[in-house]
Amino acid sequence: VQLQASGGGLAQAGGSLRLSCAASGRTFSTLHMGWFRQAPGKEREFVSAIRRFDGNLYYADSVKGRFTISRDNAKNTVHLQMNSLKPEDTAVYFCAATSTPLFTRVQAMGAPSYDDWGQGTQVTVSS
Repeated sequence: VQLQASGGGLAQAGGSLRLSCAASGRTFSTLHMGWFRQAPGKEREFVSAIRRFDGNLYYADSVKGRFTISRDNAKNTVHLQMNSLKPEDTAVYFCAATSTPLFTRVQAMGAPSYDDWGQGTQVTVSS
């Protein structure tokens, strides 16, 4: 699966950005999709995920209530709407895909669960 993330940029604290990730190479509806982020000097961390078929959603506690993940199977795209941005949201954001049969919150939050990764898009939030 090839993944192309876009939509990053600079925002002020309290502002919004919308990330998109376009997938190709496999039937998109069969993929679980996730977003992770990595800030300078920190490990990659889970942000959000959406399960295939039933669209079950998962969020990190740090973004719950502020970020919304969605998918458009007709356009082979997953989105991450980020509202009420904070400076600590500054990071490179990566989309990821997997077709693993079991995809609960445990699997969704684990980077090793994902088979394919996009190139990342920079999000910078100024205070």
